[in-house]
Amino acid sequence: MRAETLNDPVRLRSAVEEFLAREAHYVDTRQWDAWLALFEEDSEYWIPSWDSEHEYVSDPHDQVSLMYYPDRTGLEDRVFRIRTERSAASTPLPRTCHLVSNVLVAELPDGTVEVTANWVTHSFRFGAASHFFGRYEYLLAPIEASWRIRKKKVLVYNDTIPTVLDVYSV
Repeated sequence: MRAETLNDPVRLRSAVEEFLAREAHYVDTRQWDAWLALFEEDSEYWIPSWDSEHEYVSDPHDQVSLMYYPDRTGLEDRVFRIRTERSAASTPLPRTCHLVSNVLVAELPDGTVEVTANWVTHSFRFGAASHFFGRYEYLLAPIEASWRIRKKKVLVYNDTIPTVLDVYSV
């Protein structure tokens, strides 16, 4: 990420918003290699479950999560299963439309950026529409003219799941 962007809060927020929009676009258009390239090799991907009505689990190692991958290989496995149709629950893939909004950005002293954003994913499969919504929490690391995802936590607010939940659902 260019230094002039990091020193300007408006440009920083704009660059982060564009990055998040690009991630959503890659998933919606099934550009899986481009999507995976947004993640660092050791990036953490976590979708915690809810422990109660207002508290989600705090430890993916000792508590049940909807999805947890301690590094990118878990995401690579999901993409492999999607591509090869080895995930019966994901065949056929739904058409999706991800909307990302209310982006908040905080630059940390080490140059990484904490980001929160709200999201909604609309899906259409087998003649029926569904949606999930919630909040993203990211830790982004700057690289050259863009970012890499170091951590991504996805809070699913409507977690009574009527259908399959996968990386394209959120």
